[in-house]
Amino acid sequence: MPRVGGGRPRTTPDAVLADRAYPTKATREYLRARGITAVIPEKSDQVTARKKKGSGGGRPPGFDAEAYTGRNVVERAFNKVKQWRGLATRYDKLAVVYRAAAVLSAVVAWLAPLRDTA
Repeated sequence: MPRVGGGRPRTTPDAVLADRAYPTKATREYLRARGITAVIPEKSDQVTARKKKGSGGGRPPGFDAEAYTGRNVVERAFNKVKQWRGLATRYDKLAVVYRAAAVLSAVVAWLAPLRDTA
């Protein structure tokens, strides 16, 4: 989205993928007000409470299951990075050292499938 005046162009995501910890009404309203699709599954107790109210409980919020399946790929990537203790604890004094460790962990993860086939 172009800006009036100087500065970088502003961007808005098409969708926000979140886990079951963030299905609150306030979160969904915040995203809806900004035109962002919320891909957040409902908690089972919220589904039960909504259904118990009958027609007064309203419609279930939209949920794109296909988009949500891609979320676990990102989660697994973060969990793999967390296996490196230096990256998980962030004790490095210099940002350059931390970035080097992040790049090294990415290279090792990228080369791991090649090591397994050899």
